[in-house]
Amino acid sequence: MIPTNSPALAPLLFLLGGLLVPLAALKFRRSPFPLAAAFTAAAAAVSVHNVFRVLEVGTLRYRFGGWLPPIGIEYVLDPLSAFITAVINVIALLVLIHARLTVASEIPERKHGPYYALIMLMMTGFNGIVLTGDFFNLYVFLEIASLSLYGLIAVGDRKSPVAAFRYLVIGMVGGCFYLLGVGFLYINSGSLNMADLKAILPLLGAGPEIIVALCFMVLGFGVKMALFPLHGWLPDAYTYAPTATSALMAPIGTKIGAYGLLRVLFFVFGLNFVTRTVPLAQAISWLAAAGILYGSIMAMAQDELKRLLAFSSIAQVGYIGLGIGLANPLGLLAAVLHVLNHGLMKACLFLAAGNFRLKLGHSRIPALDAGVRRRMPWTSAAFTLAALSMIGLPPTVGFFSKWYLALATIRNRSWVFLAVILASSLLNAVYFFRVIERLYLKPAGREDETRSAPVAPSSVRGEVAASMLLPTLVLAASLIVIGLLNVLIIKGLLVRILPPGMEAALP
Repeated sequence: MIPTNSPALAPLLFLLGGLLVPLAALKFRRSPFPLAAAFTAAAAAVSVHNVFRVLEVGTLRYRFGGWLPPIGIEYVLDPLSAFITAVINVIALLVLIHARLTVASEIPERKHGPYYALIMLMMTGFNGIVLTGDFFNLYVFLEIASLSLYGLIAVGDRKSPVAAFRYLVIGMVGGCFYLLGVGFLYINSGSLNMADLKAILPLLGAGPEIIVALCFMVLGFGVKMALFPLHGWLPDAYTYAPTATSALMAPIGTKIGAYGLLRVLFFVFGLNFVTRTVPLAQAISWLAAAGILYGSIMAMAQDELKRLLAFSSIAQVGYIGLGIGLANPLGLLAAVLHVLNHGLMKACLFLAAGNFRLKLGHSRIPALDAGVRRRMPWTSAAFTLAALSMIGLPPTVGFFSKWYLALATIRNRSWVFLAVILASSLLNAVYFFRVIERLYLKPAGREDETRSAPVAPSSVRGEVAASMLLPTLVLAASLIVIGLLNVLIIKGLLVRILPPGMEAALP
């Protein structure tokens, strides 16, 4: 039963969790967290199983109701979708374990049931986006995830409703662009099944309706991915949302948009169409490069740790966009590897920031000092290791995705993009070493001369609870372990995600 239905199990588990969690909360007020964690753990286990299943037997398909596509809806579990679902569900499990105490401290108890239910629905949407083989069904899941995120952001501090409303407006525009593109495709092809469209589009040629459809869909995914300059919703959303929401959005949310971009450009329209017929890949490269520099420069100016990490995410999304835009095998491998690497790094950083906020009552950079580091040595060490990985120091995971990305720019002779990668690494070092310097070198008890902290660092009493510390340390350790195993991941799995015909172009 499980091997047969495995493509549909993860989103169905999250959907079931979204239905049961609020109902159980009406009777048992402490049930939302354990139920949500149990459903997430089950979905993560299924997703990891699916990776090995796909490597063993190849692509798996599940057709709902037995209806054959393009009339019916099917889920497709290929190496790319299996890898992405495993990444997002495992990271979600670690974040959710960490979230128990932060949710209890930041959100009223009466809202715990709805909050965890929204997390389940958001993960239903994310998994459905990755697994569906139908463009309209993808839109449905995109809206499920987006509507859930609006609510998850809005329950933060007093500025979070404004951030949620901004994301709602921008996200609604992005969704409309995507839906218009889907409509144009359907009018001209008569199908919304991705595999069907892949066969039909070469017969239709590069008519203006097809080009407009592709551009609209790329705009829609660009908004969800926060690709520069479509990133306007991101800084406030990450900063003012509850810690658990930020820790889920940053490593997972934008990667779903990147997945959609990859799927549409290279697995439906094809490499030649997006590089020669309509040079969208080149346009994405330049926008991504601009985003890398913009995000890095803006991060340098931030005094709030979560806001620094938010602008850093804009730059990191740019690395993924640049790999996609380079449109060569090394670039795509770097982009998909950075989905994993950035998910681990940014989850670790946001969990460490959440640890600081729980103990200090804030995460302001000028208020950090060696006293905080002495009282929270493991959290400080995890943050430092994740920061070094973001900078790109070997043997951490951040080095290897940047290395493959640099090789991809050299292969395309894109020297400007290579310079952007090198410059951004230096900028990353500048803004992360500001935090590391304060944690390890600033004497304890000395306030910043120009800014004062809302809560004195001396109020910290030891490390956070094990339920918060353990996921942070697991993520930090994975940055080294996966960095050392990156060759096995590339050769054993990621080379199989390349579009047909591109494998032969590998060096």
